[in-house]
Amino acid sequence: MSKNISLLGATGSIGTQTVDIITKHKDQFSLVAMSVGRNIDLARKTITALSPKLVSTIEKSDAETLQAEFPSITFLYGDQGLTEVAVYDKADILVNGVTGSVGLQPTLHAIEAKKTIAFANKETLVTAGHLVMDAVKKHNVSLLPVDSEHSAIFQCLQGENTRNIEKIILTASGGSFRDRSREELINVTVEDALNHPNWSMGAKITIDSASMMNKGLEVIEAHWLFDLPYEKIDVLLHKESVIHSMVEFHDSSVIAQLGSPDMRVPILYALTYPERMPYPSSKKLDLTQFGQLHFQEMNLERFRCLKFAYEAGKAGGSYPTVLNAANEEAVAAFLANKITFLQIEDLVEQALERHNMVKNPSLEDIEEINQSTRNWVKALI
Repeated sequence: MSKNISLLGATGSIGTQTVDIITKHKDQFSLVAMSVGRNIDLARKTITALSPKLVSTIEKSDAETLQAEFPSITFLYGDQGLTEVAVYDKADILVNGVTGSVGLQPTLHAIEAKKTIAFANKETLVTAGHLVMDAVKKHNVSLLPVDSEHSAIFQCLQGENTRNIEKIILTASGGSFRDRSREELINVTVEDALNHPNWSMGAKITIDSASMMNKGLEVIEAHWLFDLPYEKIDVLLHKESVIHSMVEFHDSSVIAQLGSPDMRVPILYALTYPERMPYPSSKKLDLTQFGQLHFQEMNLERFRCLKFAYEAGKAGGSYPTVLNAANEEAVAAFLANKITFLQIEDLVEQALERHNMVKNPSLEDIEEINQSTRNWVKALI
């Protein structure tokens, strides 16, 4: 039986790979609703190929342009449009593939609407993890992780009792600059940072991977998804990206999930869970090609953004909101060539140092802290 899918962020990295899966398996999946970014040419192609019933754009003008071209489809825009896609009543599963804290409100609305959510929007859990997970429990919905590391942990835990977990180990490729010293990062360019050795991802997540903030955000996401203290969440540098993550149990057993670095595999797993579907177009893992795999301890002084994420996560309250907001603004400034690469972590550190924590922030608190942090970082830049 075919599954109806609504998709937030259809023109982004996760979104385009989800569209690829749906296109190749039209007998299994239908795209019924989607939100798109500013790439209207790509949106147009997706609409033509998959005929969703509802589409939301960022700008009103884009919605009006597309409405004239596709009169039988409903077009919306802005925050309201995002929410309408998230709660679309004909969808069986929502794929949240947007980047950034913009995904928070639609996620909360989708949970209230009792949607099953395939979740690739880590910033939402970083910004407001306690609110999201409280809502998940209250409405008894499934939040299925799509990030490769969290999907790996989720797969390793199938049939296991979570009370037997000793720790989880998130693997990190190390990003574009893993072999460079801090001194060698002083004059790196945007183009250097976007050249990831293993994964094909969007610009923001690729920069986060280079700074290791992405792994820091994943640590906080894992804390909420798997209800584990930070002391039980480790990060290991693993350059080949073959082992996507591992779980160590207290009998000393370690279970790992391996595969080629292809985001379509965890996306497909979330779409078909608890079943697995053949995916012949994914490159099969051939361990003989590697010969050996490498692992290193993470150096938190070398990768300071990871250190900040652990500190913000352990401090709790509103600190992770500040961490994420400051980082989003700093990365946007770096991508626009307004600051240097190492200034990203400086801005994040300064934002955390000046913040007065709210211990148990409400949604209104989080939105206010998110915006005030962004304004402060923008003013500094």
